[in-house]
Amino acid sequence: MSGLRRSAAVLAAASLLAAGCGTGAPQGDPNAPLEVWTRSLDDTAKVYEKIFADFTAKTGIKIDYKPVYNDFDKRMQERAASKDLPDLVITDVSALGVYQSQGMATEIDRAGFAGGADLVERAWGNAKGSDGKYYGVPISTQAQATFIRKDWREKLGKPVPTTWAELVDLAKAFTTGDPDGNGQSDTYGMLVPGSTDRGYLAWWASSYIWQAGGDILAQDGGKYRVAVDSPGTVAAVEWLRGMFCDTVAGGRPVVQPGALTTITNDAHTFFEQGKAGIYLTGPYMMGRFDKAPGKDKYEVIASPKGPNGSAVLGEGENMYLMAGSARPADQKKLAEFLVSPDAQKAGMQGVPRPVVRLPVNSKVDVNAVYNDPRWSTVAKVYADSARPFPNVPNFQPFRQQTAETLNALFARCGIDIRGELGKLAANLNKELKAQGIAK
Repeated sequence: MSGLRRSAAVLAAASLLAAGCGTGAPQGDPNAPLEVWTRSLDDTAKVYEKIFADFTAKTGIKIDYKPVYNDFDKRMQERAASKDLPDLVITDVSALGVYQSQGMATEIDRAGFAGGADLVERAWGNAKGSDGKYYGVPISTQAQATFIRKDWREKLGKPVPTTWAELVDLAKAFTTGDPDGNGQSDTYGMLVPGSTDRGYLAWWASSYIWQAGGDILAQDGGKYRVAVDSPGTVAAVEWLRGMFCDTVAGGRPVVQPGALTTITNDAHTFFEQGKAGIYLTGPYMMGRFDKAPGKDKYEVIASPKGPNGSAVLGEGENMYLMAGSARPADQKKLAEFLVSPDAQKAGMQGVPRPVVRLPVNSKVDVNAVYNDPRWSTVAKVYADSARPFPNVPNFQPFRQQTAETLNALFARCGIDIRGELGKLAANLNKELKAQGIAK
């Protein structure tokens, strides 16, 4: 289904779902445990299990916890269609627009939310819908950072990169300079999760697009206009394509083999196993990479500056109090507990990966909890340079179509960048109109 048809389907279903989930009688047994979903793999699920057990011990409210990763969005839509949503869902901030437009998440009264005044205002912004109301509660924030094999860099005598030019120079050196010393041409500079699945390539590329002064969508008053064909975006895409198409010694590009079909979970192993040396990703990977390649083998830095600065994607996770619950008071109690200082600290101490990356509670000291200068770097990047994707009813079609176009441009090095981005712009403009947010 095209992005336009997906969007139309979402908006057409919104009133039906809202009526079924949001305004009718509460669904389910008021005495049953609260059903809670998180988008989690096994390691982060264990962290949540401990936090939920603490909540039950303090309140007596039982939790039916279901960590879900594969097909999370599809399974959530199936539950919405059956008018039997979980009580509370913890997932990406990118879900906000869909949950709002479909009536799946209840509106949050910030004034009546215990502890809400202690939450960072910027984090609250991740929970604000396109109508200015709140449909979630932030639980965690983060900013992307650049991970670099420090041992490789030092062996090759290269400086910590601070500009795009230095970043490319380092990527080429990692590809040609045998940084692991095994005498083989088996290392690469840039690690790219370039799959179109869930729009991964646009997720990775967005920071670089912003750093060149480009964008996918630009806000204009209370509406949006397409910016994916702007000069800054064109410049960024031309620069990025060079990593895929401009070969270095031995006829190899600086990105890892199969980059354009690599999803994020598969991308991690290239850094972990010493096959790629530069990775723009989230700080949640530090725990895993501290084990392999090893904490002493890599460094975490702010993204090197592009022609228009060093903006990076800053995201996070929200808690969504789902519509139709028979337990609205207990939903709220759980959400209030999860943003309390104790719960936030517990979420930050997850091994190997925290479920709270940067705390949303202003009373929690990042430096005191982590005692790790790398997390201090991430916190500074979030404060100084991070920005989220646009707050539109459903950003996923924009991200998906952008990823598909970028994937094609990087796979077919001879096709016209301006022309293809122009075609993409026309399609995204249709999507803007379908969602009712075009300038």
